[in-house]
Amino acid sequence: MPPPTETQAPSNSSSATLIVGSVAYDHVITPVQSAERLLGGSATYGAFAASYYAATRIIGVVGNDFDTAHIDAFKQRSIDLQGLQTNTSGPTFYWKGKYHDNFVSRETLDIQLNVFESFRPELPESYRDTPYVMLGNIDPALQLHVVSQLTKPRFIIADTIDLWIETRRSELLKLLDHIDLFIINDSEAALLSQETNCIRAGHKLCTMGKKSRLVLIKKGEHGAVLFHPEGLFALPAFPVTNLHDPTGAGDAFAGAFLGYLASKDQTNFSTLKYAMAYATATASLVVEGFSCNRLLQGGKQQLEERFKELITFITFEKDLGQN
Repeated sequence: MPPPTETQAPSNSSSATLIVGSVAYDHVITPVQSAERLLGGSATYGAFAASYYAATRIIGVVGNDFDTAHIDAFKQRSIDLQGLQTNTSGPTFYWKGKYHDNFVSRETLDIQLNVFESFRPELPESYRDTPYVMLGNIDPALQLHVVSQLTKPRFIIADTIDLWIETRRSELLKLLDHIDLFIINDSEAALLSQETNCIRAGHKLCTMGKKSRLVLIKKGEHGAVLFHPEGLFALPAFPVTNLHDPTGAGDAFAGAFLGYLASKDQTNFSTLKYAMAYATATASLVVEGFSCNRLLQGGKQQLEERFKELITFITFEKDLGQN
């Protein structure tokens, strides 16, 4: 069940994706090196990843300092920018962070919301019937505002961060009643569910609120686990040895996951498994370079090669155990 083979996904509004979140400039410091004014943000990584698989629309805001070269990068991926607002009253959202030696833990050194502080996502009329929607890790109240504008959603996924779990818990719980898949990392799952065991946390998150939903728990270098009524599906991370910068890998995972579902226009358990595998392959590119550079350079052929390699890790030989 491979994705489309084109360099960029065909434009098809009936199976399009809508990526909502932040567009930012990052200053990233790692044990290897550091770099400034990197194009980042949850919507950026999510949209670039989704665009490999399906027609993609983006909702976000940039400031008066946003480089036209970065606008061109979106256009080169045929991403619809009608929903990308430009607020000339100030600069673009800025984040500075430092990763520790293990590349897993990090600390925020500086964060400046700038024009993102007053951002309120308003959907153009042409976006409201988008069937596949990713709500990046922005304030749950804004995520709910997006949901209220959708007319024909088939599948909505949402991400969050510990800040919203701690400060916007009631709004986040309301959001869970309106989404189909909740993507969250293992520490955030423990925080929200009050369950330290990943499996118990996942099952609990599936039933929190008034509506049952699917849950996908990201475990970083240890892969991800999908919780579905038909069973669990666990997948390892793609083995990366040339690690540069993990920023945005989770957002790219979510975007690619959604894009693959849109490309098939199916959300059954089997398709979700394939989506996880392609999402894992896509996210593995991100960590091999700063910003979105490797993600944009990778290409469909390399994604397909990584998908094929990844599934060999979870496939038994036909004659195993038959001797």
